[in-house]
Amino acid sequence: MNESSLHYRTFIVLLVIVTLAFTAVLLPYYGAVFWAAVFAISFAPMHRWFLARMPRHRNIAALTTLLVCLFIVILPLILLAGSLIREGTNLYKRMESGRFNLGGYVQQVLDALPPGAHEVLNQFGLTDMFSIQQRFSDAALQGSKFLAGQAVNIGQNTFQFLIGLAIMLYLLFFLLRDGPFLGRRINALVPLDEQHKILLIRKFITVVRATIKGNMVVAATQGALGGLIFWILGIEGALFWGTIMAFLSLLPAVGAAIIWFPVAVYFFVTGAVWDGVILTTYGVMVIGLVDNILRPLLVGKDTKIPDYVVLISTLGGLAAFGINGFVIGPLIAALFMATWDLFPAATQARLQDPD
Repeated sequence: MNESSLHYRTFIVLLVIVTLAFTAVLLPYYGAVFWAAVFAISFAPMHRWFLARMPRHRNIAALTTLLVCLFIVILPLILLAGSLIREGTNLYKRMESGRFNLGGYVQQVLDALPPGAHEVLNQFGLTDMFSIQQRFSDAALQGSKFLAGQAVNIGQNTFQFLIGLAIMLYLLFFLLRDGPFLGRRINALVPLDEQHKILLIRKFITVVRATIKGNMVVAATQGALGGLIFWILGIEGALFWGTIMAFLSLLPAVGAAIIWFPVAVYFFVTGAVWDGVILTTYGVMVIGLVDNILRPLLVGKDTKIPDYVVLISTLGGLAAFGINGFVIGPLIAALFMATWDLFPAATQARLQDPD
């Protein structure tokens, strides 16, 4: 091994070590860094629009874009999360005091089922009605207890949350202002063919923008529509259930139906037929239509990712990375597909030029 090769390998080892060390330093606030990058990519077109009208004021253009992002996205999300936790805490208190008995509602549904339905349940071994009722009650109690616990955690970690928010906003300002320069630097440092780099970078930006744009619009619309119909029908905790539907709408194909469909079934089996008809029709024709029309337009059309891949990667992302996963999951899936699309051409080029 010659001296030049030894120096290069030593440098690579040093590069890996300092990169891992820097990653470990950023890890406690990876969420803040991640969302700063996501919002910077999503609002880059708006920033360019402001910059074109004030080319000599890069700081003002970046600050204006930051304020728009803060007031139309970040603050509403914080308020929505606060409302969800507050409603979840109230629901937990009502369940503990016995004022809200989900098990009783389940028992009403089971009692209203025809004899044939009971026979089907017997065939599947679902004969212990008390056990089924208890499981529903326990699941709802645990869910509301989790939200109540989150309220306590947020109260205890308010300072940490504020630091993370401040880091995200601070970093977002500089990513907006210096984004083109940073993009050119990253592009120059990545040791790939220029065409491959362009394709992967475009795919990365497209998926981030489409996922944020599509999922946020779909979630906000479905949550608002679901909460509205629950309020009209007099269902308790309409704001809470609307917020839950907004979060569940991040899952393609199933989404908000996880909430409104069981409620519609409850209406039917307990004799509130018109309420059941209204909720079912509204859920399919209005809430479902929003998902079927907006999501392909805002997400699938831009990313060219099949719906089943979006669903699986979103679920996997949420399981692995928490709320950040609804962007990270589809992003990894898109880069995976794009990289494998490039593999045949890269292999062919390698065979033609082995040196």
